[in-house]
Amino acid sequence: MRPALLAAIFDVDGVLVDSPHERAWREALAGFLDPAGFTTAFYQAHVAGKRRLEGARATLERLGGPQATAWTAEYADRKQALIDRLIAEGSFEVFPDAMRFSAALKAAGLRLALASSSRNAAAMLARLKLPDGRTLLSLFDADLSGREVPRGKPDPALFLLAAEAVETRPARCVVVEDAPAGIRAARAGGMAALGIARLGDEALLREAGADLVVTSLDEVEVAALAEGALRARAVTEPVADA
Repeated sequence: MRPALLAAIFDVDGVLVDSPHERAWREALAGFLDPAGFTTAFYQAHVAGKRRLEGARATLERLGGPQATAWTAEYADRKQALIDRLIAEGSFEVFPDAMRFSAALKAAGLRLALASSSRNAAAMLARLKLPDGRTLLSLFDADLSGREVPRGKPDPALFLLAAEAVETRPARCVVVEDAPAGIRAARAGGMAALGIARLGDEALLREAGADLVVTSLDEVEVAALAEGALRARAVTEPVADA
């Protein structure tokens, strides 16, 4: 059995926030390749959780072939400009279950860290308000989002830095992820892995090695973390909207 889990490390896009990243990747592809091939399933399997250049390269290689990789930097820059504009326009919203879950973990005494490949994470969370008026960003003890590391997910480097930032051994951390690459990174770092399947991709997350996969973070039994366990509630209890 694992020791008590003392810290939670969160990805942001698709976990805490319904962000426009997938939309930006798809729309930025116009002019290079047919955006129709960039489906939600494609995004989850090959792009979500990866750093910008890695995501751009994976998209172009898989949809256009090796010759398309010459466009990697330009495609990545176009996507970044689009995501910056969409975020500035407020084209994103919080997942209510994620707000409740992160607040419950904080109340239970866990340390919280952000570890997204995106550099836009803090900008989004700073604009989202908790019921008491604080920002969602204020719940987190450390923000490693966008930090340069030698290799992106599924390498665990970013998560290991997050564990260090909240002064918690990896074995006592749980990572909350929606992407297979992030789940694999958590497992490679010796951390518990909680998969949130918002897009019907439970099988992909289990295949990647998630200890528990849920479709809503309201399903997770917070008290069990003190036992080192990741488990769903026996019966889902009604939860009021945040």
